[in-house]
Amino acid sequence: MTGQKPAPEWELERVFQQRIRYLLQRAPWVLRITEFKDKPAPVLVVKERVTIEEKNGESGAKRVLKDRGLLYGQSLRRCLPVIRAIVSGVCDDAGIPLELQRFFPNGRITFRGNLPLDEEAGVKLALIFKLQERVKEMDRVELIAWRVERFSREEASYWLTRLTQYGTAANRWAQAGMRLMLGGQPGDKEISKMLERLRR
Repeated sequence: MTGQKPAPEWELERVFQQRIRYLLQRAPWVLRITEFKDKPAPVLVVKERVTIEEKNGESGAKRVLKDRGLLYGQSLRRCLPVIRAIVSGVCDDAGIPLELQRFFPNGRITFRGNLPLDEEAGVKLALIFKLQERVKEMDRVELIAWRVERFSREEASYWLTRLTQYGTAANRWAQAGMRLMLGGQPGDKEISKMLERLRR
C-alpha cells in the first residue's frame, strides 16, 4: 500500500471543522490522537460510546466515551498502513467518505483531537489495539493488524466481545489464543511470508 501524502495542517483543520467535527457528538466510536507524558507521541486512543445509568439518585442514563485501547511508538508506526485502510471507509451521513486517512501520513502526525468512527472501524481498531499489547515482535503486531482489517464488522464485533466481556481469566485466555491464531508463534518463519502477501 502506498504512503499517504501529507496534507498541510491548515487544510486538515479546515476539513475537520467543515466536514468532521459535527459528527463527533453521535459517532458510536471515536479515535483520539493525543499525547501522554510517559509515552512517545502521538498516542492513539480508541473510545466506544456507551450508555451508563446516572448515579446519586438521578433518573435516566447518559452516553459517555469509554477507552477501549491505545497504540503508540513502534507498534503505531508498523500499523499505520492498516489504520489508514480501516479509517478510509468511514463516511458522513450522506455516505461520502470522510477521508480520515489524510490525518495519518507516513511522516509526522500533526493533528491532535478526536475523529469519528463507525461501528466497523471502531471495533477493528479496538481489537488491534487490545491484541498488540505485550507483543514484542513487530512483524507479529503488523500481521495481527492486517488479519483483523480483513474481518467483517460482525466478526470483529464478536471477537472483541470474546476478549473483553467474559471475566478476567477468560478474557486473558481469549487474547492469548487470538494472538496465536492471528500472529503465529514468536520466531515462526512463516510470519514474514504471510505478512508479505497481506501487504500487497
